[in-house]
Amino acid sequence: MKSDFESQAKNQAEVGFFRELLGFMINNKKWWLLPIIVTLGLVGVLILLSGTAAAPFIYTLF
Repeated sequence: MKSDFESQAKNQAEVGFFRELLGFMINNKKWWLLPIIVTLGLVGVLILLSGTAAAPFIYTLF
C-alpha cells in the first residue's frame, strides 16, 4: 500500500530548477542572491563564447 506522501508526490507536476530557485528566493527573502546569479551566468556565457567564432568580438570589449 502506498503512503500518502508517495501519492501526493505523483500527483504534483515536476518543477524546473529556475522556478524552484525563484520560489526559494521569494519565500526566504533572499533577493540579494539575484545579482550574484546573474553575474555568474554572464561570466559563464562569456567563457563559452570565448571558444567560438565570436571570440574576436568579445576581446574587443576588454
